[in-house]
Amino acid sequence: MTKKSQNTLPPSTDRVNTILQTIGNTTLLELRHVVPSGHARVLIKLEGQNPTGSMKDRAALAMIEAAEADGRLQSRGTVVEYTGGSTGVSLAFVCAVKGYPLSIVTSDAFSLEKRTHMRLLGAELTLVPSVDGGMSKALTLNMIEAARRISERPGSYATDQLNNVDQIASYLELGEEIWRQTDGQVDAFVQSVGTAASLRGVATALRRHNEQVHIVAVEPAESAVLSGGETGVHEIEGIGAGFVVPLWDESLVDDIHGVSTEEAMKMSRRLAREEALFSGTSTGGNVVAALRVAERLGPNATVVTLMVDSGLKYFSTSLYKSA
Repeated sequence: MTKKSQNTLPPSTDRVNTILQTIGNTTLLELRHVVPSGHARVLIKLEGQNPTGSMKDRAALAMIEAAEADGRLQSRGTVVEYTGGSTGVSLAFVCAVKGYPLSIVTSDAFSLEKRTHMRLLGAELTLVPSVDGGMSKALTLNMIEAARRISERPGSYATDQLNNVDQIASYLELGEEIWRQTDGQVDAFVQSVGTAASLRGVATALRRHNEQVHIVAVEPAESAVLSGGETGVHEIEGIGAGFVVPLWDESLVDDIHGVSTEEAMKMSRRLAREEALFSGTSTGGNVVAALRVAERLGPNATVVTLMVDSGLKYFSTSLYKSA
């Protein structure tokens, strides 16, 4: 008789009415190999398990459903957004399910995989050229302006992610998931800053349970504006707009870590080789900063961070193209 594998899982009994119901409730995993001895344990929330492989599925659904509820988004209205890609893919996913046309402003600075994914889900794309493929303040502002012009068309609704507070509710739930999954054992939370909505939502949720949770923001070292530095060009997709974003709430943050593009990419590759976690560059940045925090807190503490998205979005980029 063949011995049953210990890794065999029972068949799933879950059944949903729409794929949107599969957003959230992602796994929390302890990192085993990249964390040196003597450090705090580091747990990472696998947001790549969301339907499009990104935590932005949470935000996209929240923004669309809030606009539906109060009438800002009318039936068959066109949704408009500027995006580095993941928010655009997530909006394309939600709009495909709900039947809304979607107009996306993005750039060649972001991965081909994201742009292809958006198109295949039905989005219309407007590309704003970058300088040498880098993310910068000027590029962000040019994308915002292009989206503003498109949103002036009749029947359009701009989700305007840098200013949209509707998404914060989805990250409050993310924070509640982390609290439940750790049984309330969270000493620090580390997250990179794009719109700042995820950091703000999770931090708020965790602090409701324990005001002492240490909150750490991560930004590109080449454009460390949250730390008071100069704006610059970097290649960590999805974070580091090049200016202090409107949803940034400094009062929630205890510390800010700058992580360079090189550091973030090296860690992303290490995560693939050593932890079998295939992620994007911002996740690498998160783990670099989380390890710094874990070293300072020591072995009796718990640090939580996010695997923001899947590395499947980045094959065409310098992160994995030469690997």
